[in-house]
Amino acid sequence: MQVKAGLIQLSLPRDGVARSVMQLKQAMIDKHLPLIAQAAEQGVKILCLQELFYGPYFCPSQSPEWFQLTELVPAGPTTQLMQELARRYGMVLVAPLFEEEMPGLYYNTAVVIDADGRYLGKYRKTHLPQVQGFWEKFFFRPGNLGYPVFQTAFAKVGVYICYDRHFPEGARALGLNGAEVVFNPSATVAGLSEYLWFLEQPAHAAANGYFVAASNRVGWEDPWRIGEFYGQSYFADPRGQILVKGSRDQDQLVVADLDLDQVRQVRELWQFYRDRRPDLYGDLLKP
Repeated sequence: MQVKAGLIQLSLPRDGVARSVMQLKQAMIDKHLPLIAQAAEQGVKILCLQELFYGPYFCPSQSPEWFQLTELVPAGPTTQLMQELARRYGMVLVAPLFEEEMPGLYYNTAVVIDADGRYLGKYRKTHLPQVQGFWEKFFFRPGNLGYPVFQTAFAKVGVYICYDRHFPEGARALGLNGAEVVFNPSATVAGLSEYLWFLEQPAHAAANGYFVAASNRVGWEDPWRIGEFYGQSYFADPRGQILVKGSRDQDQLVVADLDLDQVRQVRELWQFYRDRRPDLYGDLLKP
């Protein structure tokens, strides 16, 4: 079975206009809408947006003003907008946003909307960095929903978010839970991570026999300028081969045709699931 999937990579508005937090949020949503429509025109059936898509990557700061971006899920306006767009275009949407569970309790979350507009559920980022420029534990609580896989109209979809990709345990759990395509929306800057960007996730794809779709924003984000977000969103197949890769510095819709039959073919060839030894992995569960 063939399914066309897409990733959107975008920069912040570059017009020099000073915006409040909420004005910037609306500007980013408005900037995404034409590319979502373009994806539909190109026949994309599953589309993923970048991490915290409707704002900057604000975690270089520790400013409470960014809590203005939080929304309830699924009752919030952005989830409802994604439901409307999914229904209009007959397209599955994975939309990462800043979730409020209750005042003062927030998560880095991605919602999954089916092609008929139904809210299928959410994934909350499990692993949170707390290093210079990435003060995520100031803003988010670590995810507590495990590694759900969502049966969409076109494929079984899992989500891993940015820093999660450094941890193979969740990547394996998504495979065990039946994922055929794992989306990793990210916000990562040039430096050591750029080398890891093309190492870890194709390895997850090969080790688990599924497709990985990794998105990353582009450009410099003021006022923090912690590094250049280097784009290069890509799809890797179950053999770990990169199928298509986006630009390093351009706003772009990245599209690939995924042959889901490869999931079964590769798993039957390599038999990693048959040969794994969970009876000997107990030490992995120790603190």
